[in-house]
Amino acid sequence: MKSILVTVEGPIGIGKTSLSREISRAFGLELLEEIVYENPFLGKFYQNIAEWSFQLEMFFLCNRYKQLQDIRNHYLAKGTSVVADYNIFKNTIFAKRTLSDENLPKYLKIYDILTSDIPQANLVIYLTASIDTVMKRIAMRDRDVERNMDVTYMENLIADYNEFMQEFERHHPEIPVLKFQCDDLDFVHKPEDLRYVMGQIEPIIKTLTQQEMPQSSS
Repeated sequence: MKSILVTVEGPIGIGKTSLSREISRAFGLELLEEIVYENPFLGKFYQNIAEWSFQLEMFFLCNRYKQLQDIRNHYLAKGTSVVADYNIFKNTIFAKRTLSDENLPKYLKIYDILTSDIPQANLVIYLTASIDTVMKRIAMRDRDVERNMDVTYMENLIADYNEFMQEFERHHPEIPVLKFQCDDLDFVHKPEDLRYVMGQIEPIIKTLTQQEMPQSSS
C-alpha cells in the first residue's frame, strides 16, 4: 500500500485536531499535530496583530517546516501514512491577512524556499462554517490566548480561507479536496455526525493508499 499525507484544514476553532485524531484512530494513520500554543508570540499577537504578526508567522513556518521534514523522513518514506491537523499552505493565508506590505514579500520568499521540497498532501479535508459557529466553538473551548479574539479578524480569515480553497482546487486538480460545512455538523459532540464525516472520508483514503497519486510541487 502507498503511504499518503492527509491534511485537515479550516479556520481557528473549527475542529481540525479533533477530526484528525479520529482519522488517525479509525484508519491507522500516524497523527501529526501542529505546534500552536508553544508559540511565544501568540498571546501578544491577539492583543496587537500589527506589532507581532511577523514574529508569529516566522515561528509557525519554521516549526511546520521541521515537522514536515520529520514525517517525510520517519514515516512517509518508510510506508506509513500520516494525517496532519494542518496544511502548510495555511501560512500564506494568515500571512497575507496579517503581514505588512514591507514584510509580506520577504516572508513569501522564505516560504517558497522552505516548502519547495517538503511532502504535499494527497488529500485535503476542508472544514468551514459561519462566523457565528466559529466564534461559539472558540468560546466553548475557552483557551486563554483566544479570549481576545477579534471578530472582524476571524470573519476576514474565514473569507480568506474560502477564497484560497477555491483557487487551490482550480490550480491543483490532482489533489482531492473534501469539504464539510460545519454549521450543521458537530462531529465532536454528535456520534451520528462523526459517522457521516468518516463515511465520506473512508473510501477516498482507501483509494489513495491503493494507487499512486501525482505530487504537487507548489
